[in-house]
Amino acid sequence: MRFMMMTTDGGEQSAPPDEKQLAEMGAFIAEMSKAGVLLATGGLDPHGTRITSSGGKVTVTDGPFTEAKEAVVGFALIEVRSKEEAIELSRRFWQIVGDGEGVIQQVFGPEDAPGA
Repeated sequence: MRFMMMTTDGGEQSAPPDEKQLAEMGAFIAEMSKAGVLLATGGLDPHGTRITSSGGKVTVTDGPFTEAKEAVVGFALIEVRSKEEAIELSRRFWQIVGDGEGVIQQVFGPEDAPGA
């Protein structure tokens, strides 16, 4: 089962990570990579570009989007045996980084289709 773990930014400024947090996060990422659990990770540009399609017309709007209450600013794509395992990895992440908010969503792909 694949899950996308995303960190969101509600607009609050957070302090940059200290040396201890950087070391702990590095060790956590190395552990997940070695175990084959971590498929991809990264930070996202909070400004982004919005694509809207309505009535056959596609509109492109560059951010930042002031009306957005929160934005996804980081992600980790993981492959685990269960949702509970994904939640446990997320708990470990938040124990390292401290206060914040995120979302975990299961990722489906062609191999998840019936008969695949």
